[in-house]
Amino acid sequence: MRIYNGSPCVSLKEVVLFPFDDYSIPFQRGMQLKLVGRQAGEVVVAPGPPGAPDSQAIAFYGTVRRVGDEFWMWYLGRGDKADDHLRLCFATSRDGYHWQKPELGLVEYNGSTKNNLVDLCGGKFALAASTVLFDPEEADPDRRFKIVFETHQRNPAHGTRAEFNVAFSADGIRWTERPVHPHDLSCEMSGVMKLNGCYYVTAQSGGGHPGPPRKLETFISYDFEHWLPAGCLGLVRGQDLPRHLSNLIHAGEQVHLGAGLWNRGSVIIGLYGQWHGTTLNDSRFVSIDLGLVVSNDGLHYREPIPDFRMIAASTVSKGSTASAQRYRYPALQQGQGFENIGDETLIWYGAWSYSDGVYVASWPRDRLGYFQAFLGNKMRSLQESHFVSAPIDLEDKPARVFLNVDGLSEHAHVTVEVISEHLEELSGYSQNDCVRLAQSGLREPVRWQSCERIESTRGPVRLRLRFGGLRPEDIKIYALYVEECD
Repeated sequence: MRIYNGSPCVSLKEVVLFPFDDYSIPFQRGMQLKLVGRQAGEVVVAPGPPGAPDSQAIAFYGTVRRVGDEFWMWYLGRGDKADDHLRLCFATSRDGYHWQKPELGLVEYNGSTKNNLVDLCGGKFALAASTVLFDPEEADPDRRFKIVFETHQRNPAHGTRAEFNVAFSADGIRWTERPVHPHDLSCEMSGVMKLNGCYYVTAQSGGGHPGPPRKLETFISYDFEHWLPAGCLGLVRGQDLPRHLSNLIHAGEQVHLGAGLWNRGSVIIGLYGQWHGTTLNDSRFVSIDLGLVVSNDGLHYREPIPDFRMIAASTVSKGSTASAQRYRYPALQQGQGFENIGDETLIWYGAWSYSDGVYVASWPRDRLGYFQAFLGNKMRSLQESHFVSAPIDLEDKPARVFLNVDGLSEHAHVTVEVISEHLEELSGYSQNDCVRLAQSGLREPVRWQSCERIESTRGPVRLRLRFGGLRPEDIKIYALYVEECD
């Protein structure tokens, strides 16, 4: 099926409609949108023991990916050697909470290869950022894993090393670096995805656009080696600084590290760094929360609720390491780390001080935000509360509809209608035909009197969801799922 919401309009097995995606749900009446934020989560990957390559610092300028029935994490670690720098480390998990650091036997550190260092340039270069893509549909098995990474390490034979680098791997732990075109592309990245045959990297800065020093930009490539040097400006926060303050690169509201990405097919969800700077122009006084952005084309991002703190930094410990003590305020850093595991949505992230390790925050599955009915100034009754989706082309295949919903009871119910693209009622799928949902759940099936699925229709359809009962304001709609049937 295809949804006409500004996305590349690729065929999908499932379309997910989130209330915070106003391109997929463009029409609403009597609705209020609320996001569900979190305080600091728990540390799930902590620094290693003395002598380990991550004993002194862990930075989640990294990635979590589902590979088979496991979850793999790539993160940056620094050991206790006097000349140490950040290297790429590896961990695995079955549940997203309990992680192991396998002895890979690939890179020597402190006289031993019994560590979890991956072989990326032999661990010789100081990494500043990295993000990994698992591409199982790649025809070349040696390029199933792809990484883009930033390093400032100097190479005496070739001058300063390019900050934007790529490498490929068959197993995710042994990497072969490849040339990047253009070689002078530079950015600090946190997100990578593949969409409609194109690779997208989101990063901060890296272009000549006006505005605050740090903003979200996207770079694209069709082979992961040849990159368009022109970036697409995706998100800017705050206002331009006055001329006499324009050289204060740490001041004001900015976007840190672009955004880590979660491609849900019909929408891309992103987590970005809400940089709160001061006119002291000192990074030690910067605080960073994590905010939510969405995109439908992978290029242009928007905040459903501007400046909403999805994960607040205020409750994160600054740690006790020397690196942590130079920062006066807590600051978070997002990576590429989103997964639905069982009945939960997990997001992994780190702290800018590199002190405690990698954190995880959890929500009930897909419950990042919801629609709730309210009585506006011109509303006569909460019974009028409803919303309507963008057109969905079922491509001549039947589909089922499910709801992620809470607050249903004998006094609060919802109905789902299927209408034509031109808002015409379809026989058998009207409000009166719908069996009222009165049970809450993460994936409750929608049924009509004569059927349980939408049969093939002429042209695209829309979904209209109505709130009803004596207490419709109790209902919270987190997501609708339209799933193709066999």
